[in-house]
Amino acid sequence: MPREYIVLVAGPMGAGKTTAIAALSEIPVVLTEAVNTDQARHAKATTTVALDYGEISLGDGDKVRLYGVPGQDRFDFMWRILEKRSLGMMLLIDNGATDPLSDLERYLHHFDTLGARSALVVGVTRRDQGGTPPMEAYHARLGRLGRVLPVFSVDARNAAQVRTMLGALIAMVEAKAAARAHAGAVA
Repeated sequence: MPREYIVLVAGPMGAGKTTAIAALSEIPVVLTEAVNTDQARHAKATTTVALDYGEISLGDGDKVRLYGVPGQDRFDFMWRILEKRSLGMMLLIDNGATDPLSDLERYLHHFDTLGARSALVVGVTRRDQGGTPPMEAYHARLGRLGRVLPVFSVDARNAAQVRTMLGALIAMVEAKAAARAHAGAVA
């Protein structure tokens, strides 16, 4: 029976969410872009205000539906709507941001319910624009938060790198489902 995976792509404005979805999607990406009125936060012309949507077909009719959520906190109502059916999340963090480790912590906090019930992977983007903080700092921050998550250095434009992240996420989702099924069979 074909399976459907609904995956959120989240992170701060400018982290590469729309770009990552476009790199993977087999259909033209559905965009809800508007003029960016928060130039102080990120100097880009447009920003996502509702969602981005793309699809990937896997073997045996399985499908991944990718939903990119807006990066600005003022659109967090969309986060709650989209996370309800989500099986997991790819969290993208812009390494060139003012304080990317605080961004990591803030998004983990906002999506703590999803993180507790599902799978989550972290992709650190824009590492080519600055080497700080190093990847070890992300692992250290996660450790202080009591979280063990896969962290990838990823170029959101590179389909192979984003696909690797997505593959890790799907493997985690399936492993959690198998563990729940096993626990239910034992009980």
